[in-house]
Amino acid sequence: MVLPSVFYRQAISLSPACFCGRASYSTIQKSPIRLVQELRRLTDVPISKAREALAASNNDVEAARRWLEKDLALSGAQKAAKVEGRTTREGLISVCVLSNGNLQRAAGMASALEGVRAAMIELNCETDFVGRNELFARLAADIAHTAAFITEHDSSSPYEPHMQDACNYLIAKVGEKISLKRVVTVVHGPFREESNVLGLRLASYLHGATTSGFQGRIGSLAILGLKTLRLPELMSTETFVRDLEKLERAIGRQIAGFDTRSVRSTPGDDTSLYNQPFMMLGGEGANETVRSALDQWSRQRGMVEDGAEGGIEVLEFAKWTVGQDVD
Repeated sequence: MVLPSVFYRQAISLSPACFCGRASYSTIQKSPIRLVQELRRLTDVPISKAREALAASNNDVEAARRWLEKDLALSGAQKAAKVEGRTTREGLISVCVLSNGNLQRAAGMASALEGVRAAMIELNCETDFVGRNELFARLAADIAHTAAFITEHDSSSPYEPHMQDACNYLIAKVGEKISLKRVVTVVHGPFREESNVLGLRLASYLHGATTSGFQGRIGSLAILGLKTLRLPELMSTETFVRDLEKLERAIGRQIAGFDTRSVRSTPGDDTSLYNQPFMMLGGEGANETVRSALDQWSRQRGMVEDGAEGGIEVLEFAKWTVGQDVD
């Protein structure tokens, strides 16, 4: 089965501008402690900064929030310029899957398979301490979701300015350089003409995952192709979908856990996924190569019958490790 590449890599360059000049206040009137506490609850800023914002906003909490946003953007850009030359080899890989080729059911309409939409990003910082920070993890998740949500075929990076601002905000808070190293997106619609035969799915896995399960230090994202005359029927059964999800997780773990560099290669090349023993599948599959195990899995679940061509294939994958050099 030969399908066009659906990976779209985006080179992100974050070059924060250096802004000069900053408003200052020689005297800061004391604001009611109640307003200070409310503003800190909303913004998580130090007491001194909350008092400064309220004093500059005539004790209007909403106006103080807007003042803090502008102040944070300004200070973030200034700090980003100061730390630009530092090395960032810590951080997180974050994956967001918004659509995974499931069967759509609409009242009065025939069921149809949806397309796939996902993104994997690597966000770097200077130290492991910041890499484990909740704000850093939240930023990584937000960037992955944004990339998956707004990317279209052959698009540029319309979200880049927003990501730069977001990184600058965090730089202002943690005092370390934050850089978005790389982004890969998968965007492909359903096969309209052959949706009853062909389908796409995604397999992903994060090793060393955080509590969210969608971030870690080693990440894999793979595109799977499904081909069978019974595709809509099989995808409508809970048992098949449940087994498929287990298989997808095993494929993601296999790619992340082994020295996997290609889908297929010459016999004896252990860096080829299809040549590796499928250890992550478990059971009898652990004694088979990934290629053999996928063929057997497809036959056992009725994807191949009456001599017709069909089965499940790994079409492409990306595997990243935090801090690794990129060609």
